[in-house]
Amino acid sequence: MAKVDTVVIGAGQAGLSSAYFLGHFGFAPETGFVVLDSGDSPGGAWRHRAPSLSMAEVHGIFDLPGMRREAVPSGPAAQVVPEYFAAYEQRFPLAVHRPVTVRSVSRGDDDRLLVDAGTVRWAARAVINATGTWTRPYWPYYPGTRDFRGRQLHYADYRGPAEFAGRRVVVVGGGNSAAHVLSEIAGVAAATAWVTRRPPVFRDGDFTPERGRAAVALVEERVRLGLPPQSVVSVTGLAYTTVVRQALAKGALNRLPMFDRITPDGVWWDAERRAVDADVIIWCTGFRAAIDHLAPLKLREPGGGIRLAGTRVVAEPRLHLVGYGPSASTLGANRAGRQAAREIRDMLSPAVPTMVA
Repeated sequence: MAKVDTVVIGAGQAGLSSAYFLGHFGFAPETGFVVLDSGDSPGGAWRHRAPSLSMAEVHGIFDLPGMRREAVPSGPAAQVVPEYFAAYEQRFPLAVHRPVTVRSVSRGDDDRLLVDAGTVRWAARAVINATGTWTRPYWPYYPGTRDFRGRQLHYADYRGPAEFAGRRVVVVGGGNSAAHVLSEIAGVAAATAWVTRRPPVFRDGDFTPERGRAAVALVEERVRLGLPPQSVVSVTGLAYTTVVRQALAKGALNRLPMFDRITPDGVWWDAERRAVDADVIIWCTGFRAAIDHLAPLKLREPGGGIRLAGTRVVAEPRLHLVGYGPSASTLGANRAGRQAAREIRDMLSPAVPTMVA
């Protein structure tokens, strides 16, 4: 079993930011910290985004700390962002181990947390969990789901508009992922219908860091109370991004209220006695935090969430969640990575001096 001061789980934006600041605050790679990533190459969840999603259509991407991009390259986000992450890992000594899938985090017999990855284990004085949400797509249940004769898929599996040519498609969800899908399939599909639980709120202006911080503050209040976090996007509304403007121009954002049930041939509203026929239902209904490996720590509060003080878990102060709740955005992840690294430095008081960035 390897002993280390801090284990960072995940090498997406949150994990890389955390690792950078651990180095900045004096922790040495390999002995002071390691980063464990389940992917076989850099890029985190961005590697799995739809090839049709271009950088011009990406909503709210912020640079990693210490390596500003002078210009954002054009091209598919699933290619450009992983290339940027790979260059970042090469520039800074971040001690990334991959592919490593963490099975569990538990309390050891001493003052360490045990990080179990099957064939190898680490005993850490602190853990930063930065596993994000992409591997936990959320599928809400509606009556009749099993009876639908068409195809159902989540946004996580969406790969572009070509396969929906000539199909009747219902898109469920009120966020940017739904707008992205509609902006591409409208005019390709035979028909589209957009369904959301709440009426969409469209917001003027760019998604600036100031607006991002305001949204983060709203989500942060929930995790302070031990409630399940809402996504940052859910409190920002729909900005007039490239994909939203494209979908509006195609007349694809004519919202319908949430249906009551799914039929073999589509969806149905009881009150209106209305049906919409469909060959495909695309669920753009978001993601949940990928934290099943933390279950042995028993962190859930009565409200169903994990109570945080900043990034630190109240029930287990040696554990920090970055990329969870208020830091589940690229802006929030950078700030939270710095906060977690600083608090771990203060808790462990390493003797090595702080490095200059």
